[in-house]
Amino acid sequence: MSTHSTRTPGTALRRGWTTGACATAALRAALHDLWEERRLARVEIVLPRGERPVFEIAQSARGAGWAQAGVIKDAGDDPDVTHGALVLVRVSASAGGVVFAAGEGVGTVTMPGLPIAPGEPAINPVPRRMMCAEIDAIAAETGHAPDVRVEISVPGGAEIAARTWNPRLGIVGGLSILGTTGIVRPFSCAAWIASIHRGIDVARAAKLPHVAGATGAQSERAVQALYALPDHAMIDMGDFAGGMSKYLLRHPVPRVTIAGGLAKLAKLGQGARDLHSSRSQVDFERLAASCGMPQVAGARTVLEAHGIAGPSLAQAVARDALRAAGCLFEGSGIAVDIVACDREGRIVARA
Repeated sequence: MSTHSTRTPGTALRRGWTTGACATAALRAALHDLWEERRLARVEIVLPRGERPVFEIAQSARGAGWAQAGVIKDAGDDPDVTHGALVLVRVSASAGGVVFAAGEGVGTVTMPGLPIAPGEPAINPVPRRMMCAEIDAIAAETGHAPDVRVEISVPGGAEIAARTWNPRLGIVGGLSILGTTGIVRPFSCAAWIASIHRGIDVARAAKLPHVAGATGAQSERAVQALYALPDHAMIDMGDFAGGMSKYLLRHPVPRVTIAGGLAKLAKLGQGARDLHSSRSQVDFERLAASCGMPQVAGARTVLEAHGIAGPSLAQAVARDALRAAGCLFEGSGIAVDIVACDREGRIVARA
């Protein structure tokens, strides 16, 4: 379970397991070792929707008053940065109830707005409930009190976390233990949308007056520098302009900037809400009419169109994107502006 499989073209994408599911499986193995001195090679757990996957135990250890087990995360065919990571759970007796702790490579929450309070290990509510259910079940089977300290570690997790949204969400020291279903669905938009939501939650909890959503790294750097915004004001919008706007309508902030490359913003201006190349395309005849340059209608890319029309096209794209964004946020009281960038991250238009 430690490496991505080779998939035959045309076959279904293989699903994987969340860090929360892996931690739950490791916990189950560690508890049997602690309470029964029974070392298991594999364990079955129950996921929130009733699925019962079996996990291989990659590592086991026992010492005076503690036991530890590890599961290697398999993200299936999803390009998950935690794929192949070892999720370790060490269990020992607690003074009363279940106590969760962050070991090596697991982060700690430092800012409000997340479902876990500041100061707590970044182990999300559903994985906590899954693990507590396992503790209660095994305690009942074995006659032990369900008073357990659960320390979760992911060796190398701090380095992996640097490639995630955790630093800007105020989660320091490592990864989060995540998952609402226990299942990683390949290339699902759900995880990205959830991260957008959490970013907005953190910004609102910090009472930030201004946030920015960008389509990519270049435009994000440009808009952050332009407005001197802190990291936790930057929302990882990506292609999901609609997803970000929907959540902001229910959880508003005073001001939002949408930043992006000309191609993405052109699609936004033409009414697209999902800006991915496989789900929306630029209408070049419409773009030509917008910038007043008929020759743009024959362009094959927005880059080519920008080469033909220059600043007039960039300004038309920004203007149309602002009009579309205004419709998205109509009646919300949220002030909106647009920052358009070229491929080098230079700002070429604002509206």
